[in-house]
Amino acid sequence: MSGQLRPDGSLRHLLTLEDLPRALIERLLERAQSLVRPLGERPPVSRALAGCTVANLFTEPSTRTRVSFELAAKRLGADVVNLEVQLSSRVKGESMLDTVYTLQSLHVDALVIRDAEMGVPGTVAANVAAHVSVLSAGEAHVAHPTQGLLDALTVRQHKPNLEAIAIAIVGDIRHSRVARSALHVFRALGVRDVRIVAPPVLMPEPQEFAGCSRHTSLESGLKDADVVMMLRIQKERMAQAELPDADRYYASYGLTPERLALARPDAIVMHPQPMNRGIEIASAVADGPQSVIRDQVRNGVAVRMAVLSEVLAWRSAA
Repeated sequence: MSGQLRPDGSLRHLLTLEDLPRALIERLLERAQSLVRPLGERPPVSRALAGCTVANLFTEPSTRTRVSFELAAKRLGADVVNLEVQLSSRVKGESMLDTVYTLQSLHVDALVIRDAEMGVPGTVAANVAAHVSVLSAGEAHVAHPTQGLLDALTVRQHKPNLEAIAIAIVGDIRHSRVARSALHVFRALGVRDVRIVAPPVLMPEPQEFAGCSRHTSLESGLKDADVVMMLRIQKERMAQAELPDADRYYASYGLTPERLALARPDAIVMHPQPMNRGIEIASAVADGPQSVIRDQVRNGVAVRMAVLSEVLAWRSAA
C-alpha cells in the first residue's frame, strides 16, 4: 500500500506489511529485539515520546493488542487515550472521520485503529493531517501488521536462519488477517516454504497466498515443519453446515502431541490467541516445552514500542 512511508523512507503509517522494504522490517525487528527483557526483569522505559499522545480506537474486542499498545506508548513516555467506542459519539451517529478530526484537534499524534470494516485504517490515513500517524491494530480479515512483526520476531529468536525453515499456518486461513500479515512478513524476510493447512471451506481463494503449498491434511502439512502457527477457529463459523463441529474439527485438525511429533523435533508452536483449547490446540501442546505462545505476547509490547518509536521519531527529535 502506497503512502505508508515518508519521502525519507521512514515509516509514517503502518497499515499492512505487504510490499514494505525488507530493510525497514529488519530495522523494526532489531529495534524490538533490543527492547525485549526476560520475565522478572524490569521492562525498558524512556521519555523518548514525552509530549506525544497516542489514541487507541478499537471497535472490536481486544486484550493483548490493546493492552500492549497502551503499555508500549506509556513505556516510551507518551500520553495515552483509550476511546471506548460504545461510549463515544459514534453511537450517536458520528462518523469515524469526525471522531478522528476531533482527536486530531486535541493534539493526538498517532491513532491506533482496530475495525471490522475493510478499508477503515486506510481511509483515516488518507485524511489525517500531515503530522498524524495511523497504525492498524487489525483490519477486517486483511491485515494485522504488528501481529505479523511480533510473529516474525518470535520466529527469528528461535530459528534465525529464516531462509532454511518450513512454516505451517493451520486453521481458518480464509478469514485470518493474522495469516495474511504473517505471509507478507515471512516472504519479505526470505522464508521459502510457507504451508497453509485448513479444511477446504476455510481455504482462501486460489489467487490468494500464491506460492504457498496447500494442505487439507494436517499430517501432510506438519511433516518436518520448523514452525507450527495455529489460528483461532471462530466458533460462530461452526454453525456453517460445511464446517465440522468442535469435536470433529479437533479430531481432524487439532494440534495434539502426537501430531506435533510429525514436525521437526525442535519445532516451535505459535498461536496469536485467544485460544480455543480442545478445538484447535491441546493444552498439553499450548503449555508444553515447544510452545512459544507466551513469548509472542511479551514480544508484542517490544514490537509496538519499536513501531511507535519509528513513526514518532520526528516528534522526539523536535
